[in-house]
Amino acid sequence: MDSDLSEKTAFVTGGSAGIGAATVRMLAEAGSTVIVGYNKGQSRATSLINTLPGGGHSTQQITMENSASIKRAADTIKNRHNKLHILVNSAGFTKPIPHNDLDALDDEFFDHMLLANVRGPFSVIRELRPLLQVGGDSVIVNLSSVSGFKGAGSNIAYCACKAAIDTMTLSLARALGPEIRVNTVSPGAVATDFVAGRDRSKLEELAKLSPLQAVVEPEDVALAIMAYVTHLKKSTGAQMIVDSGRFL
Repeated sequence: MDSDLSEKTAFVTGGSAGIGAATVRMLAEAGSTVIVGYNKGQSRATSLINTLPGGGHSTQQITMENSASIKRAADTIKNRHNKLHILVNSAGFTKPIPHNDLDALDDEFFDHMLLANVRGPFSVIRELRPLLQVGGDSVIVNLSSVSGFKGAGSNIAYCACKAAIDTMTLSLARALGPEIRVNTVSPGAVATDFVAGRDRSKLEELAKLSPLQAVVEPEDVALAIMAYVTHLKKSTGAQMIVDSGRFL
């Protein structure tokens, strides 16, 4: 299996922290030139690329719910690179809202969730499609969640967003082949600060309910993303679950 990415360029949205940052590190360690997408974490993104092996890495500001920001980011990438081989849509946000508190899930927040977590990744793909098409064996990995098929998660809108990502990935896999493969990775609860109030002790509690009884680390999810890039060359429209078996 060829795990050498020294001739590849990758863009990771949400790449300054959590799963995105773990993925950035693995891509760079495999030889890829990485563009680290960030929203407000410029200092984190800069600090991250300063620790990466290899050269040519860069940061790129991008706000997923802002169409103009996505267009500017894509134009900047096109000006710097004539090809893109790997796109990882890791950016997104949520906040805990009890599922039975329908009033707390107001229209403004619901719309914001859809813009950032569904339309945003689609818009990034649409803008960068030309670069990916000329990349040769290019791959897009959309970060989804077990919430998309379990209907359990930080809030109802988040579950709906991830279900949309799953279905959109299937549609895009059909539309963008054979030049571009499109897949998803669906984690469960991961040891990041993505969900406010979910600390390590809570994760360890949840892990005890899973068959593997192990907390899922950002690196575990990044390894799944890397598998699509380096090994699963005949997989498109596929979904990989990383949650220690807790969804069973």
